[in-house]
Amino acid sequence: MKHQSATTLGRPPLPEKSRHALHGLALLLPALIAGLAMATTNSELGDIIFASVADAYIQVSTFVAGTFLIFYGIEKFLKIDATAALRRDTIWQVPVAAALGALPGCGGAIIVVTQYVTGRLSFGSVVAVLTATMGDAAFLLIAQEPLTGLAIIVMGFVVGTLTGWIINAIHGGDFLRGAVKTGDAPTDRNEDASTPWIDRLWMMIMMPGIVLAVLVAFQVDVDALFASPLFDRPATFIGVVGGVLALTMRLAPKFGVTGDKAFSDSGTIIRRTIADTNFVTTWVIGAYLVFELSVYIFGLDLKHLFTGVALYTPLIAILIGFLPGCGPQVLVTTMYLSGIIPLSAQIGNAISNDGDALFPAIAIAPRVAIVATLYSAVPAVLISYGWLFLVEWP
Repeated sequence: MKHQSATTLGRPPLPEKSRHALHGLALLLPALIAGLAMATTNSELGDIIFASVADAYIQVSTFVAGTFLIFYGIEKFLKIDATAALRRDTIWQVPVAAALGALPGCGGAIIVVTQYVTGRLSFGSVVAVLTATMGDAAFLLIAQEPLTGLAIIVMGFVVGTLTGWIINAIHGGDFLRGAVKTGDAPTDRNEDASTPWIDRLWMMIMMPGIVLAVLVAFQVDVDALFASPLFDRPATFIGVVGGVLALTMRLAPKFGVTGDKAFSDSGTIIRRTIADTNFVTTWVIGAYLVFELSVYIFGLDLKHLFTGVALYTPLIAILIGFLPGCGPQVLVTTMYLSGIIPLSAQIGNAISNDGDALFPAIAIAPRVAIVATLYSAVPAVLISYGWLFLVEWP
C-alpha cells in the first residue's frame, strides 16, 4: 500500500506559524523545567549546579548583552561601522582594543576577541584587550575602593596598549593567523534558533537580569533583597531560566530545532545581541560548572594557597588569572579587600586575568588564546613584583 500524504488524507500540513510556535515551546520547555527543578531541589549538588548557571547568567551574560546592545546600536544609529574601524590595521587599533578591555566587565573584551577570530584583527589587539581586562572583579573593587579600582583600570589600559604595540612590532599583526578557523566565527547567527516571541521573552528576562547584575556587582545579596514568604530565591530563578534558555537556543539547531530560520538570520540589533550573547553564555556556564564542581568534588581552597608564601603571593594570583572566567578573579579581589593578600597580588591578577573574554578564543583558536594569555603574564609579573619590592617589601 502506497504511503498517503497528510493532504491526500484530508489533513493539511501544519501551518508555518503553528510550526514556529511549537519550536518556540520546545526552546522554552527546558528553561521552565530547570526553573521548577531549582525551586524544588533539596540537594547540595543541585544547588551548586543551579547557582553556577544563575551566576554565569546574572554576573556575565547580562553585562555582555548590554555591551553588545550599545555596540550594535552605535553602529546602526550613528552609521558607524565599529567592526570595520577595529579591523583597520592602524596604530589606533590597539589602544581602542585596550580601552574596550579596560571597561568593567567582560563585554568589551569579548567583542574584540570575537572580532579577532574572524581573522581580521591584529594579534597585538588581542593581547592588549586581554591585558587590560579585569573582568567583573572591577565592579567589586570600584564599589569598595574606588580610587584603587580606577587606578588599576587606567593602569590596565596603559599596560595593555604598550604591550599590544610591542607584540605587533615583534610579530606583526598576522601572527598566529593560521591558527584561526575563520569559517567558524562565533558570531555565526545560523547556529542560534529562535522565533519572534522567544526573542521578546529573552529580552523580558534580560532586563531585570541587568538590574540584578548591577546589584550583584556591588555585593548585594539579590535573593535576600527580593525574597518573599512564597519564594526565597527569585534572582536565582531568573538566572536559571535565562541561562538555560540561552543554552537551549544555542544548542537547539544541533538537535534539529531551528525555530523561525528566516527570523534567526535577520541580523537586527536585538537578534545579533541575543545570538552573540547566547554563544558566550554557553561557554561561560560550562566554565562556571567546571570550576564550582571541581571545588565541590576535590575540595579546592584557593585561600589556602596564599598562607605563609608572601614572596610567591603575586605569582599565585597571576596563575589564578590564567583560569578562564571571572569567578576566581572575584575571589582574589575579595581576598585583597579582606586584607588576605597585598595590592601587588591584586595588580598581578588584574593584568593577567582575561575574564570571560577567553572563552570565545578558546572555542575557535585555542593556540591563540594560550599564547595571548602567556604574553599578558609578562607585564603582570614585572609590574606586580616591581610594586612588591619597591613599595611593600620591608
